[in-house]
Parts: sequence; C-alpha cells; structure tokens
Amino acid sequence: MEGGRKDKKSRFFAVLLAFLIITLVISFIGAIRFSTTPMGLYHADAEAASTVKTMTMPLSFADLAERLKPAVVNISTTKTVTSGGMGSLESPFRGSPFDKFFGGDEFFRRFFGDIPERQFKQRSLGSGFIISKEGYIFTNNHVVEQADKILVTLSNGKEYEAEIKGTDEKTDIALIKIEAKNDLPVATLGDSSAIRVGDWVVAIGNPFGLEQTVTAGIVSAKGRVIGAGPYDDFIQTDASINPGNSGGPLFNLQGEVVGINTAIIAKGQGIGFAIPINMARKIMEQLKDKGKVIRGWLGVSVQDITEDIAEQLGIKTQRGALIADVFKGDPADKAGIKTGDVIIEIDGQDVENTHELLKIVAGVAVGKEISVKIVRNGKTMELKVQVTERPEKGRMAKARQGQEYFGMTVQEITPDMAEHLGLESAYGVIVTEVKPGSPADEAQIKGEDIILQVNRKRIASLEEYLHIMSLIEGEDSVLVLVRRGDMKFFTVIRKQ
Repeated sequence: MEGGRKDKKSRFFAVLLAFLIITLVISFIGAIRFSTTPMGLYHADAEAASTVKTMTMPLSFADLAERLKPAVVNISTTKTVTSGGMGSLESPFRGSPFDKFFGGDEFFRRFFGDIPERQFKQRSLGSGFIISKEGYIFTNNHVVEQADKILVTLSNGKEYEAEIKGTDEKTDIALIKIEAKNDLPVATLGDSSAIRVGDWVVAIGNPFGLEQTVTAGIVSAKGRVIGAGPYDDFIQTDASINPGNSGGPLFNLQGEVVGINTAIIAKGQGIGFAIPINMARKIMEQLKDKGKVIRGWLGVSVQDITEDIAEQLGIKTQRGALIADVFKGDPADKAGIKTGDVIIEIDGQDVENTHELLKIVAGVAVGKEISVKIVRNGKTMELKVQVTERPEKGRMAKARQGQEYFGMTVQEITPDMAEHLGLESAYGVIVTEVKPGSPADEAQIKGEDIILQVNRKRIASLEEYLHIMSLIEGEDSVLVLVRRGDMKFFTVIRKQ
C-alpha cells in the first residue's frame, strides 16, 4: 500500500513538472513570437514589430517640466496710450455719400478738436524663453511692441528690465536682452522640421498671468496659414494656449524648443499656433546685429492660379505663382518679367503657390543673382534676376460712362480722378456699378475697382475697353486684370 502511494505521488510530481516545463516553453515561444507596444497593441510578427517606431506617452511630465521651467520667463510691459476726448472720433457718415460732403473724419476732429485727449499707462503680460547665457530672450513682437518698459521675471522670482534688440513684425518674432550677473538657464533649440503630426509637445508660459503653467498635447498640424502675415507657417497644437502664453516655448519630449507659442482662435478650444523655431533661428543673427530682418525682393505682385484662370491662360496645372503686377524699376522689371507670367521655379526650387514664392524670395541674400523659371504664353523661359532689399512699407470730374457688360458699368478715368486715386496715369477704366448677383459680382469685382486688362489686352481708354468687350460679348468667360487700391489681381468673369 505504501509503495502504491509513493508511485502515485511520483506520477503527480512528474505531471506537475511536465506542466510547468510546457508552460515555460509556451511563454518563451510567445515572447519570441509577440511584441507589445507601451499602448498595449500586439504585433503577431516580431520582425514587423521591430520596424514600428515606439511612441510612448509618459506616465508624467513632471521631470521634464521641472527641468525646463527655469529657462521660461514672464514678460510684463507698460506702454503709453492716448485716448479720451474727441480725438478718436470718426465720422458717423463713414461709408455713406454724406461722408465726402462733410469732409470725412477730419471734419469731426477739427470741430471737436478743443476737447483734450488723455494719456494712460496700459499693462500687458506675455512669456518668453532664454536662449543664451548672456541674457538673450525670444518672445513675440506683439508682446513687446511699442512698450515703454519691459520687465522680465525669472522662475526664481528675480526681476530684470529688458531691452529690445530686434523685432520682426512680419513673423511676429522679437529678441530682447537682460543684463544678469550670473549665468542664466538656457533653453535648447530643436529642429521644428523634424516634428511630426501626432508628436507629443509641452507648452510652458504665463496664461492670464498665471506664472509657470505647464500644458501638454500633440502636434495637430504643420504648415498652417492663418492670415497672420506673408510668411505664415504655423505649428498647430492642442496643448492649451491662452492669452499670456504668447512668446513662450513649445517643447518636444526631448526638452528642445520646437516652436514659439503665438496665436489662438477666438472662441476655439484646443487650437493653438506656434512659430516654428527654425524660422526664428534663421533671423536670430539679423535681429542681434541689425535690429531688423532684411529680406529679398523681386518687385512683383502675385496670386495663386485658380482653375478658371488656368483655363483662360491655357495652363494645364495650377502650379506656380501668377504675376499680377510688375513694379517699374524693380528687379523683376529689369529682368524682363511681365504681368501674366507664371513663376514655377526659383534657383532650382519648385514654386507651388504664392506662399512658397514669398518664403523662397525672402530667404535670398540681397544682391544675389537668381535663376527664375517662368511660363509665358505656354512657353517656358529662364531669366536672371538680381534680388534687392524688400522695401518698408481730391475732387473727381464728371467722366463719360460706358455700356454695361457682365453686370458692371465702367467709366473713363480723368486726370483729376487719377490724382485723387493716387494713380500715375489714367490707364484703365474704373468700375462705377456692379449689379448684385451679376457675373461681375460673382467674380468679386467691386465699385471703384480699375480694369487694366481684358483677355490679356491692355485697356488704355474707355474706347479700347468698349471695343474689346464688343468683340467678346458672345464669349462665356473673360479674364480681367483688376487694380484695387495698391493691389492687382486676375479674376475670371463667367456668364451665368
């Protein structure tokens, strides 16, 4: 009996041992066959899994925030604002025919001019980050613009008065400097071109004056154009950004600055915009040395090519930038570029649209000769252009009126009218009326626009305009070059 019991125990332990061995083998095979990402997703093929870049969400941003916060500063500014009295009055008839009768805003300013204006101090808050031990700080131009006094507060509570070293309104970037006796904590600048949509980012700043606030999110989009300026190229993020965050840094998970927090959408939630740090890095030395940014200039007005315009010009694609105007005496004019040309390449770089053209030309050194590839009347040409520096920024007589075409009526431009409108000559015809819902209205033509060309033919007088329009009256569409203020653009008018 006792021997039987021993045999049963031996068999039991043998089975248990075999079960444990089999379990270990299965576990070992499973470890080879399967790989697990930190998000809990399984990949059946170990080799395939090894090619997947592991994206982890940190359990906490605390260590990162603690390391980065010392380089982030609070910026408070004070500026003098003039207000009150009647100095800011505007004509109540603005936009109506009575406005001209009364002489516009100036009439009301003169009439009420004896009432004194009042000056007061306006205070605002923003953020910034230290980029050198010498005390240079990046922030937004709109944070320090027209400031009488700039006060920088470090994370340790120390305060310093700052001096503006350089500003660039077009990119909304400013470089300021403080004088500190000890070395300062410095933020490391990263590579904004390397970040991808979906990457984690951390914003640190002073929203609503709440110092050293840390928020986290992801990169929602890149290359955003939001109408803030000619060189828009924003990083969009859902990391919370609010008033007061302006000028503060946007970090990647390596602790490198990839953007300068700049803008938000009013009433929007989870939508913030940051200037790529690569853009700031490119102009940093100019801000230090010159106090401003000097950009390249061709001397042209350009617009994107719509499907309608491409059809009228006989172009197969909408790629490139259409020349709406060439400024007399400027580089493009000297090189032989003409209105209606399409720029498709600059020094080997493809030009997809006007936004790309502006960025490429702005980055060209002043004085450099560049190769510009254009399309003119279906033929590709290459011209040499020497880039220059981008420049800073009456009574109408009764005239003859022309016949209505496409729902718009025009009249000749008299010398008095040309002087009143600031025109160099009476070239073109002026639009006096556009019927609501007409083809001209649909093409966004407005009263006081000046028609300069019709189907690529220059309009020198009312007679020329009427003659050309009479010849094309039966056509379904017409390509028109329009001047509105200082801007010129092409548009297509289509019969309804």
